[in-house]
Amino acid sequence: MKLPDGTEHDFVPQPADVQEDLLRRDFTVNAMGLTAARDLLDPAGGRADLRAGRLRMVSEENLRADPLRAWRAARFMVTLGFKPDPETEAAVRRIAADLAAGTLPMPAAERVRDEMQALLAAPEAARGLLALENLGLLALTLPELREGQGVTQGGFHHLDVFGHGVEALHQLLARMPDAPLPLRWAALLHDVGKPRTLDRNPETGRRTFYGHDKVGAALTTQILTRLRLPGDEVKYAARLVGAHMAQLPADDQAARRFAHRRRDLLPDLLRVMLADREAARGKDSSPAGRYAYMLAMNRVLEALEAQPAAPAPLLSGEDVMGLLSLPPGPRVGEVLRALAEARAMGEVQTPEAARAWVRDWAAAHPAA
Repeated sequence: MKLPDGTEHDFVPQPADVQEDLLRRDFTVNAMGLTAARDLLDPAGGRADLRAGRLRMVSEENLRADPLRAWRAARFMVTLGFKPDPETEAAVRRIAADLAAGTLPMPAAERVRDEMQALLAAPEAARGLLALENLGLLALTLPELREGQGVTQGGFHHLDVFGHGVEALHQLLARMPDAPLPLRWAALLHDVGKPRTLDRNPETGRRTFYGHDKVGAALTTQILTRLRLPGDEVKYAARLVGAHMAQLPADDQAARRFAHRRRDLLPDLLRVMLADREAARGKDSSPAGRYAYMLAMNRVLEALEAQPAAPAPLLSGEDVMGLLSLPPGPRVGEVLRALAEARAMGEVQTPEAARAWVRDWAAAHPAA
């Protein structure tokens, strides 16, 4: 029904027995209604639970009828601050165990995605991840993230890989409460590749995670695709994960280069990197080190502010092909990218200078 003010409302036929319908709901706080005379219908005692901040199931049978309600329990705990009563918490854990065993069917990925997105959008999203783990639901949703449990790191890190990822999400939201969801996913998953790249030096015992950024980007793509996130959000989060180990610049020229090469990820990439850094409080971490890190980030931000958009190209692909007698192909793109960086760095500023620069660059960088 469309009202005069333009708002629309959907109405469903009233069930034959309203009380019976309410008793089929998931939690008592959702099992209340009003009559036309505005009398409260509360067959499950939801009003008292609402006042007490208590999350109580109407029945375990109702939760099992739609296992997605287990994820909803975690969301209500985080977004509404409800505390589950012991019976409800135990029932959710049993449902999670049955889902893991395959004796209950998993909800559709799109429905799990919607619950996860709502949970991740909450100010206390990091606590929500811990609630999912406590209830046995994280293993059903983000098993790759759980691989970091018990994987210690040392150095700058005081938490295992799993705890560090959750803390990075917390640090991001402490500084940017309105962070968009792809950025939240990137902060949470930035080190998801570490368990699969762990290597230990047999002589020193030192642990390394070479290539974890690239493995993490691939895993992020896999995870978010499985959850049916939009493709552009999957790609963006994965690119942030893949770039989070970029070396911050030591001077202004390097800052301009950093900003040019990663312009389409900025300033979000810096936010992930800062969350990563601030989530680490190991023996190698110090106030002086964190201050130096902030100075390097400020250099990038200043470079980005000075040149918020890439300068207009000085030569076209056809120009490059004519200058170097090249056919269309990857080599043309390689030359154009190098020229664009030189232009952004102020090394070349006119088409005439660009032609000379391209000839010199091609001679110094022969095709493989």
